[in-house]
Amino acid sequence: MTSNRLPVILIIFAVVLVGLYSSVYVVNAREQAIVVRFGEIQSVKTEPGIYFKLPFSFMDADRVQLVEKQKLRLDLDNIQVQVKGGATFDVDAFVIYSINDARRFRETVSGDRDAAEARLRTRLDSALRRVYGLREFDAALSDERVSMMLEVRDDLRPDAELLGLNIEDVRIRRTDLTADVAPNTYNRMRSERLAEAELLRAQGTEDGLRRRAIADRQVVEITADAQRDAEILRGQGDAERNRVFADAFSRNPAFFEFYRSMAAYSSALSSQDTTLVLSPNSEFFRYFDSAAGALQTPPANSGAPAAAVPGAAAPAAPAQPAN
Repeated sequence: MTSNRLPVILIIFAVVLVGLYSSVYVVNAREQAIVVRFGEIQSVKTEPGIYFKLPFSFMDADRVQLVEKQKLRLDLDNIQVQVKGGATFDVDAFVIYSINDARRFRETVSGDRDAAEARLRTRLDSALRRVYGLREFDAALSDERVSMMLEVRDDLRPDAELLGLNIEDVRIRRTDLTADVAPNTYNRMRSERLAEAELLRAQGTEDGLRRRAIADRQVVEITADAQRDAEILRGQGDAERNRVFADAFSRNPAFFEFYRSMAAYSSALSSQDTTLVLSPNSEFFRYFDSAAGALQTPPANSGAPAAAVPGAAAPAAPAQPAN
């Protein structure tokens, strides 16, 4: 009797195990689960753990759909965009996004990531064309590139939210000129830079001439002021010297005359080549024989020769009558 019940017990035990196994599902930290019963969303599990559902998902009863929870990346390559002026760029960009609303994600695209990325790719293409089309040629190659990426991200966010997605970031990886317009664009850029260089050079030359003219004028003004001040100081010095001489002369006229005579001797006889032929009674020699400055008067018709200063030429001899 017991042997007849054993197969039945084993079958019942197996059915229980299968039912238990099919009613348990596990959600890890990188996923979130959507529980669907007869096509309707029953619950969304975003926290990791072990959960239960109705067993046996046949006839569309309690199926579990797992979707990614971590950040995902969508690349968009070789998009041709046109900027103001007609230049065309080849642009590579990528989007970092996450599924933040699993219920809406299931309702809009049936939880299909490929379908969501296809719609997101279309919107990214449109946003890139719009952002580039509003700017000049140099914008994408300058610091404005950061603001362009932020603008594309903000354009994508409303449409992504309708899909249950959150746009974390948008990056432009490459911006290159297309092969058919690159030579003309480079030539135009070169011409513009040469023109800009010539303008800067002309402005520099003009500024240099202006600064040199100002410097020359300042030199003339400073020199004139210095000469004026020098003349004033020289005149003041001469006036002070004359005042000192006049004061000295008024205090001791005899000493002043002696000092002036000594200065005249020093100036007149400073060189060994100096020759003076003067009368001994000349005022110039008044201090030679007397410290008091008294002139020695020779007797009349004495026939005394004129005094000669050392190094001076002797007076000429009288001429002899001819035979």
